[in-house]
Amino acid sequence: MRVDGREIPVSGSLLQPRIRRTSDILRVALSALAVAIVITGSLITRPQWEQLERSVSGIVGFLTPEQSNLVYIVYGIAILALPFAILVRLVLRRQWKLLAGFISAGLIALGLFSITGTGFTAPRWHLSEPQQVNTFLSQFLDDPRWIAMLAAVLTVASPWLPTRWRRWWWTLLLAFVPIHLFVSLVVPARAALGLVVGWLIGAVIVLVVGTPALEVPLDAAVRVLARRGFRVTAFKVLRPAARGPLVLSASTVPQPELSAAAASAADSETPSPDNELILELYGANQRSRGMLQQLKRWLTIRSGEYPASFASMRRAVEHRALMGFAIADLGLASNKPLTVAALDRSWMMYAHTVPQGRPLAASDSEKTLTSAWRALNSMHQAQISHGDLRTDEIRVLDDDTVLFEGFVQSEFGAYKVRFDSDVAQLLLSSSALFGPEPAVRTALEVLDKQAVLDASTRLTKTAMPAHLRKAVPEAGALMKDLRAEVAEQTGQDKIAAAQVTRFSRNQIVQLVLLIGLVYVAYPYISQVPTFFTELHNLHWGWAALGLTVSALTYVGAAMALWACASEAVKFRNLLLMQIANTFAATTTPAGVGGLALSVRFLQKGGLGAVRATAAVALQQTVQVVTHLVLLLIFGAAAGVSTNLSHFVPSATVLYFVAGALLGLLGATMFIPKIRRWLLNEVRPQLAEVVAQLKDLGRRPGRLGMIIAGCATTTLGSALALWASIEAFGGSTTFVTVTIVTMVGGTLASAAPTPGGVGAVEAALIGGLAAFGVEAGIAVPAVLLYRVLTCWLPVFCGWPIMRWLTRKDMI
Repeated sequence: MRVDGREIPVSGSLLQPRIRRTSDILRVALSALAVAIVITGSLITRPQWEQLERSVSGIVGFLTPEQSNLVYIVYGIAILALPFAILVRLVLRRQWKLLAGFISAGLIALGLFSITGTGFTAPRWHLSEPQQVNTFLSQFLDDPRWIAMLAAVLTVASPWLPTRWRRWWWTLLLAFVPIHLFVSLVVPARAALGLVVGWLIGAVIVLVVGTPALEVPLDAAVRVLARRGFRVTAFKVLRPAARGPLVLSASTVPQPELSAAAASAADSETPSPDNELILELYGANQRSRGMLQQLKRWLTIRSGEYPASFASMRRAVEHRALMGFAIADLGLASNKPLTVAALDRSWMMYAHTVPQGRPLAASDSEKTLTSAWRALNSMHQAQISHGDLRTDEIRVLDDDTVLFEGFVQSEFGAYKVRFDSDVAQLLLSSSALFGPEPAVRTALEVLDKQAVLDASTRLTKTAMPAHLRKAVPEAGALMKDLRAEVAEQTGQDKIAAAQVTRFSRNQIVQLVLLIGLVYVAYPYISQVPTFFTELHNLHWGWAALGLTVSALTYVGAAMALWACASEAVKFRNLLLMQIANTFAATTTPAGVGGLALSVRFLQKGGLGAVRATAAVALQQTVQVVTHLVLLLIFGAAAGVSTNLSHFVPSATVLYFVAGALLGLLGATMFIPKIRRWLLNEVRPQLAEVVAQLKDLGRRPGRLGMIIAGCATTTLGSALALWASIEAFGGSTTFVTVTIVTMVGGTLASAAPTPGGVGAVEAALIGGLAAFGVEAGIAVPAVLLYRVLTCWLPVFCGWPIMRWLTRKDMI
């Protein structure tokens, strides 16, 4: 690199990886989103948009025909000349690489919009149009190929154009929308599509070709350092620009023409013998990535967990330098800031001296670790938080003095949340080197007990910064061990995790469940008036019987699970959990929420994960076997009149489903990850279930309790439906209703809707109709049955589940 007549060598790559060009990737993502919006809007709401455009054009279209033609001609000439003006500028400046991207973008845009259903259609632009000039120009203005080409080439050239030119030319291109309205024309849908597709094509070309922001202005950095008193002789890339800044080391010599004061400052601020400085350069991609990170934190993390956001990258870099001065005044900074400067092409430079010492390492003694805690405590006493305590940011001198560097997340005038985060970060970083026990012990020696306890609540994935967790091997397991170590050394039973996100996991789960409940209940709200009109024919005694029987099914389910869990939990709490289980099962597909809730309850009750899962699996296994046995018994009792073909699919369908399941099972055996999951997760649970089944054979009393509970659940549901039919004056046998409930309910349970809503009602109404129950009775009876067995327990289950959550039972 040649700067002001001097040759300055640069070692290392300055080019940022393409996957880290946040600005270019963001441009591609936004343009793709715009294409999707335009296509969707054209397909769904295009007639409404055309009507709106005509209405707006009627309001703003105040120009006379002569004035409209004049505006159309002037704008058409400008649009026609736009690409040629850009082309001439590129040729005159000899930007050949950009010229190649410019031509490629234009040709791709023209080619895409020339493909039609009948093949490739060439543009029909004629340079000699008879009659009027506006007729000649309209063939370009209303042709989506020309609009797409203009948008593509302007997107490619924009990063290289002066700001004023770029703004004027984009304004000129986008003006075709209001100009069409002013001249009382409708904006062609294909022209709008051409605009966004051209933008997308140009954005992809820019990602491939690059932008001026990728050119690091090292010449400007050399001149800034020269004014500061440092003559740069060489650059070396220490870390390419990726997630963080581009970091370089600069070999310098003092400028001979400096004044005495400047020379003195240079000598005092350059402690390394070879006059080496460290430069951190922040470009447009770091700025856009920082904006995205700030937006993500604002959406997901509570305010106060991170330092306040900055309005610009310049303010963020200046803040880092000022924090370096503040910490250096305490004698705790390993380097000293030298200068902050804005460079060309929106780059920012932060220069500081070479950090003293070496990073904290596992070979250091506990004395060094104690010094690190004391240095952090001194910083906190000065109301300064660090915010990024990785081991690389903790420097150790030869005399075991500990200093800090980094200061990207540092804050002056910090508060307790930030101090707790610092302590938690140092606990994690130091325990990765020295182990949890020494890290916690030295922290308790320097800090008070409550500070360590408060910090340990932040040893979670959401509270620890991602870059810190990535710097620590197996950070998740280590944080768990740290919490256990803090609890042991402080005599605490349990350390609850601090909530740093705006919404807790339980709040999100409950919100999803409520949304699912509204979703599945909405289709039946329209049937509520019809249901209520039939209530005047309702026999309330039968309805009360149905409600009582429905309540007994929860007693049976609780009794079965209680026996499967070897009576290890309280039956009263288990009964309440079964009611809450209805809410979780109804608002999740296939009832998986209910199974997960049962496992969670048993785990909170003291059972291990495998034991709790095995207990639930055992109950489900016995439930299925009991269900099938009862189906065979009642099917035989009903005789040939039952005609199960109303419910059972054809043999071809059953064979097809069975074959598909076997094929899927065989295919999964070739996937190593699934095989490991089957061996490590499923196999121990199956072994536990088999052991429980063997134990049931030796304990007939426990087996009888489980079977009785499962039978109560199945027969109670059938009895509730039978009582509902009788409540509306229907007449059918209990055996028939039992067949309908078991067969129809089993088939409907395979439906993907939460709680089987819709599928259950359809199967039961169809089954009753197949056995001769009139639709005028079957429909309200099934709705009453669902109210008694589903919706009333659901609305009771919501507050019960919240109560169980507060009591830490689930």
